[in-house]
Amino acid sequence: MKSFQKLAASLKRLPGIGPKQAERMAIFLLRAPDFETENLINALRQAKSSIRACPQCWDFTDRELCPICSDPERDRARLCVVEEPQDVIAIERSRGYKGLYHVLHGALSPLDGIGPDMLKIKELLERIRKSESPIIEAILATDPDTEGEATALYISQLLKPIARIKTTRIALGVPLGGDLDYIDERTLSHALTGRREL
Repeated sequence: MKSFQKLAASLKRLPGIGPKQAERMAIFLLRAPDFETENLINALRQAKSSIRACPQCWDFTDRELCPICSDPERDRARLCVVEEPQDVIAIERSRGYKGLYHVLHGALSPLDGIGPDMLKIKELLERIRKSESPIIEAILATDPDTEGEATALYISQLLKPIARIKTTRIALGVPLGGDLDYIDERTLSHALTGRREL
């Protein structure tokens, strides 16, 4: 059954999906009515063709600017720097932050060959320098693991020469080695409230 193996192998490439889960998902899809699988295929096609990176924050959007960047009610003096789009979702669920975001699309990882040029760090610096309303605080909300800490330290060093900007790091309740998108809303809200200056 080469077709089944190919389907399971494709599903296994999804994050957090192991071989057994991929096989179960493949069986579920094969048993599902045709209209359900067609809906899934169409949703994937539509998402791939219409969703792109917001040119301001680099989060995903299907508009000119993402809903957060285009919201006039957001605090434009604060910029929360995160690794991935799912981190924006996690922080928004906490309802503890009302500023803007900047998505790096990864973290520094020399062992994996990921350097500063592969992330949206240059775009972050450019955005801070060219911002119409001055950004007074950059909140570094990278994951509290080795790569996230290295990324936060690297960015804080780049931001030091910009005198008007205070660089803070989330703290308080975020476990070392954890991923932001797995942390509950209250813990994340307290982490943002208890951020510290770098």
